Amino acid sequence: MKRTMAVVAAAALLLTGCGGDPLKGGGGAAGGQIVIGSADFSESELLMHIYAGALTNAGVQVTTKPRVGSREVLVKALQDKSLAVVPEYSGNLLQYFDKQNPAAQPDEVMTALKQKVPSGLEVLDKSAAEDSDALVVSKDLAAQGVKSIADLGPKCSQYVLGAAGEWKDRWTAKIAQLYGCTFKEIKTTDAAGPVTVEALKSGQVQVANLFTTASAISANGFTALEDPKRLYPAQNILPLIRSEALDAKGKAALNKVSAALTTDKLVALNKRIEIDKETVADVAKEFVTQNKL
Repeated sequence: MKRTMAVVAAAALLLTGCGGDPLKGGGGAAGGQIVIGSADFSESELLMHIYAGALTNAGVQVTTKPRVGSREVLVKALQDKSLAVVPEYSGNLLQYFDKQNPAAQPDEVMTALKQKVPSGLEVLDKSAAEDSDALVVSKDLAAQGVKSIADLGPKCSQYVLGAAGEWKDRWTAKIAQLYGCTFKEIKTTDAAGPVTVEALKSGQVQVANLFTTASAISANGFTALEDPKRLYPAQNILPLIRSEALDAKGKAALNKVSAALTTDKLVALNKRIEIDKETVADVAKEFVTQNKL
């Protein structure tokens, strides 16, 4: 996708050494405390706090464990009952459980994901919000009528793409097949980070691979191109839970969060955190209040 959840060095300590009783007591359906975790980046932490606020308002006792680690660590923590809820991304989660699955459209991904989630775990409703890879162009190129990858396709040979090193091997054949796009050059930058952003700003590249909720897109007047043929698989945000941990009321509270989340809203929330430097907890609390979650 999107982003690879980085494993933090302290992940093992977080799972084994901090707050033993509350961590092992997660089980709101049985009257215990629900422990909500996040991966090691701010958007995941934001979603964790939003889930916590919604569950608290539904009468569920919760505690949070931010920045626990990678997807592998989080899934294991759900399975060993250290955690009860984590925010996830549909396409990447499906690839984690079924690496060769070709599903790309949102509903296809969800259908496949529900079949592949291990016993004891459950995915709840997906939100409209996606944080997926996107090809992004400058304001000037967008003004020339390039609004989707389909528009870009016949002109790709004129442009240089900036992307992470693995992009070429993973996506070159697929973008050629779907859109007839072969770039003039693929310049290795970074994984949708500041090097890629600066390369697009400076004109070193004309197209860049970023993430759809990156605050840098709106901050720099870039345009994320539409992807009607789904070069990149859907990455809808959803809760991954331990099934027994939440009763119907708790699950309904999280589904209500998914109903309220959109990509545009998430972009705005990320901007407040990444650019305006507001705290994650404050931004989440306001979102919960404004959306009556």
